[in-house]
Amino acid sequence: MAITGTTQLLGVIGDPVTHSLSPVMHNAALAELGADYLYVAFPVAAAGLAAAIAGFAAIGVQGFNITIPHKQAILPLLAEVTAEAQAVGAVNTVWRTAAGWVGTNTDVAGFIAPLKAKPTWTGRTALVLGNGGAARAVVAGCAQLGFAAVQVVGRNPNKLATFAASWRASPLGGPLTTHGWDALPTLLPMADLIVNTTPIGMHHAAEQTPLAAADLALVPATAVIYDLIYTPRPTKLLDLATRRGLATLDGLEMLVQQGAAALEIWLQQPVPVATMRQALTDWLASA
Repeated sequence: MAITGTTQLLGVIGDPVTHSLSPVMHNAALAELGADYLYVAFPVAAAGLAAAIAGFAAIGVQGFNITIPHKQAILPLLAEVTAEAQAVGAVNTVWRTAAGWVGTNTDVAGFIAPLKAKPTWTGRTALVLGNGGAARAVVAGCAQLGFAAVQVVGRNPNKLATFAASWRASPLGGPLTTHGWDALPTLLPMADLIVNTTPIGMHHAAEQTPLAAADLALVPATAVIYDLIYTPRPTKLLDLATRRGLATLDGLEMLVQQGAAALEIWLQQPVPVATMRQALTDWLASA
């Protein structure tokens, strides 16, 4: 893919973001399509978010994805937010218009994509670790899948209370309850799906895990452990879960599906999802 003076910029912002594989899959798709775009990872600290977004407008960035910790903080900086993103309360995809930046959320569709292989989740219980922007997409996805109960655990009581309150008027919240981290011994035996939405276990802290082997010993043998982290692969959490004999999912397919949806918004045309998936698989195999 030749980069010239006409090449337009797309990207992802976050902190940290150097681990992101989004450039791998997006640039593979752009190359196949022959689109004159380049997708770049931009490290943006929380204190520099507003300045970064203003800078993107100044240099003509056409669109970008958002990861931890900006999915909610970005909201006041946007000219428009789609109804779905408003309902979820978090944005992961932004594009440029004449009126300013517009934001939406493609994480919900990405999250539920690999879960659709199971015949039904109706009546089941989901346990969500963390209460940030990614957790909001997971809660909305669990509601769409028909879970009877969604338990969210976090370490900060004030943030948990704010999280719970924000769902009370939303039809996407479903049967949501929040709990402190110390409630895990009671909640784990009831969980059919456990989703890690925290950054615990990411590449820069790969030896960490939100649940230890002793925690996983409390989990039903039929439960699925879903870690939204996709690098390293597997995370320590998923390695421990596999040793326990539990079914596991990582965040790779969610990354592919939410990314494909974003790229279709930016390019206004179908994109090669299989190419995006293969590019990630190849990169991880060679890493």
